[in-house]
Amino acid sequence: MLREYLRREAVFLFSAGIILFFIGFGVARPDLLDSASSAVHAAILDNFSWLYLISVFFFLVFALALALSRYGTIKLGYDAERPQYGFFGWIAMLFAAGMGIGLLFWGVSEPLVHFLQPPPFIDAASPDAASFAMRYAFFHWGIHPWAIYTIVSLSIAYFSFRRGMPALISSCFYPVLGERIYGAAGKTVDVLAVFATVFGTATSLGFGALQIHSGLTHLYGLSSAISVTIGIILIATALFMASAIIGVEKGVQVLSKFNIVLATVLLFLVLALGSPPYVLNVFASTLGGYINNIIDLSLQSYPFAGFEWSRDWTVFYWAWWISWSPFVGLFIARISRGRTIREFVLTVLTVPTLFTFVWFTIFGGSALHLELEEGAGIAAVAGEDVSLALFAFLEHYPFAGILSLAAILLLIVFFITSADSATVVLGSLTSGGGLVVPNYKKVVWGLSLSAVAIVLLLTGGLDALQVMAITAAFPFMLVMIGLCYTLAIGLSQEKVQ
Repeated sequence: MLREYLRREAVFLFSAGIILFFIGFGVARPDLLDSASSAVHAAILDNFSWLYLISVFFFLVFALALALSRYGTIKLGYDAERPQYGFFGWIAMLFAAGMGIGLLFWGVSEPLVHFLQPPPFIDAASPDAASFAMRYAFFHWGIHPWAIYTIVSLSIAYFSFRRGMPALISSCFYPVLGERIYGAAGKTVDVLAVFATVFGTATSLGFGALQIHSGLTHLYGLSSAISVTIGIILIATALFMASAIIGVEKGVQVLSKFNIVLATVLLFLVLALGSPPYVLNVFASTLGGYINNIIDLSLQSYPFAGFEWSRDWTVFYWAWWISWSPFVGLFIARISRGRTIREFVLTVLTVPTLFTFVWFTIFGGSALHLELEEGAGIAAVAGEDVSLALFAFLEHYPFAGILSLAAILLLIVFFITSADSATVVLGSLTSGGGLVVPNYKKVVWGLSLSAVAIVLLLTGGLDALQVMAITAAFPFMLVMIGLCYTLAIGLSQEKVQ
């Protein structure tokens, strides 16, 4: 009986054990953990930065090719099935899970930091730097991240809903591994997915907690001590675990819809109270530059000047999205049953991307307008503390206190929905892909996510979060390349006109 239990729970026990070891190691020897993770991170960047760029571009081309091919009519489910969720609820949930906290964290700060600290071949704080900053903000948050999510979610949805296999990453390798997906090879793939999910999500939770703390300090003069950030994580942990235990339909969907509505209201208030014609010109100009340069942006690492910049930003983002992809992919797959491949791919690639472009234009473009036209000094704040940039930006608007409070509320709800979704997905990944996850596993993974975020914040703060995201993503990037291959084999076995 014990042997059967160990075999059945191997993924849960092995991955939870290693995460527990990581947490204990981080608490006992934070200096050693920091130096070890930094060494691995540096080795990955020195040798494989190019692979991140080429892989992500390939994922985008592969997803579009599938959508536009004859396989686009294949349903993610049986032929007669209809989508389980309405279009708005579907979009709201996948957007909240896929972007959420990051959008609020980087919406103002990323364009400003690029503007102030561009690659060496561009003059800092110049109009050229502003144009470059917006184009790269679109690039880092545009169609490429959603292509990463699409590969994982499409693979899982196809093999689980169409082929009737467990909703696991390992199931997608059935065309090459056969029955070995139920053995050590398949379990290794699932453990890699768990690691990537834990560290990718913990990175985002760390960002979110830092920004919530900055906002509360800015508004109410809270202490800036790290203990307050940890307190925020603990309170949020209690809230998202309660949401996870209630269930996806009552918890995540309701909160996601609420947040999309609140984000849209905040977006239009900032637009209306700012300079709409200027911002709309920024949108049109940046969209044109993005579309015209998308291939160059996709494969550009600036090897002759600006390589460090490319590694620090583009490679970090690609790694961060990849580390999120098991969790977001599994979650999106779960809510997308009944849609065709074409509808799924084209909607996931375009609708959230367009909303993100509007968000970066209104927040980032307005911040650059204040900086260039009025010398507002927000870029300097972003250069010092990226988590504070949003609130320094809102200070220049009427009703700044109310807008800042709304932003903090958004952050808290995004924190809850992201962590809630990740907890459910981790539970499913370590329960053989089942939709019903025991509450004790939700508790284990919820506490693990928060504990890893706290350990990373204590060992190296923002830098440690970024280092761990890149390190955890590398093996899963190789898994994703394999997913493209197995999905192509699986679809080639379909009988379609």
